Amino acid sequence: MNGISAFLKKKKIVISAKRYGIDALGAMAQGLFCSLLIGTIIRTLGQQLGIQYLADIGSYAMAMSGPAMAVAIGYALAADPLVLFSLAAVGWAANAEGGAGGPLAVLIIAIVAAECGKAVSKETKIDILVTPAVTILIGVALAKLIAPPIGQAASAFGLMIDSATKLAPFAMGIAVSVLVGIALTLPISSAAICSVLGLTGIAGGAAVAGCCAQMVGFAVMSYKENGVGGLVSQGLGTSMLQMPNIVKNPRIWLPPIVTSAITGPVATCAFRLQMNGAPINSGMGTCGLCGPIGVVTGWLAPTEEALSRGAAALTPGAFDWLGLVLVCFVLPAVLSALLGSLCRKLGWIREGDLRLP
Repeated sequence: MNGISAFLKKKKIVISAKRYGIDALGAMAQGLFCSLLIGTIIRTLGQQLGIQYLADIGSYAMAMSGPAMAVAIGYALAADPLVLFSLAAVGWAANAEGGAGGPLAVLIIAIVAAECGKAVSKETKIDILVTPAVTILIGVALAKLIAPPIGQAASAFGLMIDSATKLAPFAMGIAVSVLVGIALTLPISSAAICSVLGLTGIAGGAAVAGCCAQMVGFAVMSYKENGVGGLVSQGLGTSMLQMPNIVKNPRIWLPPIVTSAITGPVATCAFRLQMNGAPINSGMGTCGLCGPIGVVTGWLAPTEEALSRGAAALTPGAFDWLGLVLVCFVLPAVLSALLGSLCRKLGWIREGDLRLP
C-alpha cells in the first residue's frame, strides 16, 4: 500500500471528492465558458447585427467546447503537457458521443483518461508516443463505450426536471431556484451542473432566478461593507466570494436563499420565464450578464436541446422584458436588501460580517 501511495503522490494523482467534484467540475465550467458560452454570445451578436464574420467566429468557439472542457479538466488535475494536449481529442470524442449529456461524459471520461495518462507519463524512453497513445486510446474507447448511455441518462434526468417543473411550477420553481442558487455560491459549479443536466425551458428559468438572487442579493446587501467594488465583483462576478464569511456566520446566507425561494416561483408561475439558450447559462446568474443574455438568445434562437423539448423562437413583448428585469435584477436587489436589513436588526448579521477579504 505504501508503494501505491508513493506512486500516486509522485504522479500527482489525488483520488478525492474535492479533486473530482470541485476542482475538475469548476475547471470544466471555465472551459465551457471559454468555448460554448462566449461563442454563443458572439454568434448571437453577429446574427443580430448582420455581421457574418462574428457569427462564424462564435460558431467555431462553440464547436470546441468538448476539447476546451477536457483540457481544462486536465489542467485542474495537474496533467503533464503530453497528457494535457492529448485530452483535446478525448474531449471532442466524449462530447460528440455524449449528445445532450456531452459535458457529463467529458467530465467522467477526461478524468479517467487524464489520470491514466499521468500514470504512464515519463515512465518510458518513448514517452512522446506512449503518453499520448494511452491517454487518447483509453479516452476515446471510453467515449465510444459509455458516452452514449451517459448522454441518454443525463437527457432523461434533465427532461424529468423540466417536466416536473411544468407540472408543479410553484413547488419546483422554489426547489430548482434555491438548490441551483446555493450551488452557485458554494465552491462547486452551478454552470457545469446545469450544462450536465441540459437544464433548459421553465426549469432553466427557475435556475436563472436562483442564481441571480444569490449574486445580486449578496452584492446589494453587502454594499455597506464593500462599496462599488464589492457590488461589481459579486453582482457581475460571483457570490462565491462570500463563502469564507458564510462559514463564519451561516445566517448571512438567509436573505439570498429566501429571495431565491420567492423569485423562483415568480419566474415559473407569473412570467413563465424560460431559458432556451445554452444550458450552461442557466447556472451563470448575472456573471457577465450570462443568465439574462442566455434568456434573450433563447427567445431569438433556441438551442437544439431546447427545440427538442418544444421550445420555439419568439419576438419578446413588454411582458417578457418586464419579467426578465424583475426576476434577474429588481426583485433580488429589493428583497435581499429588505431581508438583510431585518437580519441586521435581529442581530443575525453583524457589522463586518459581509466584508470581503
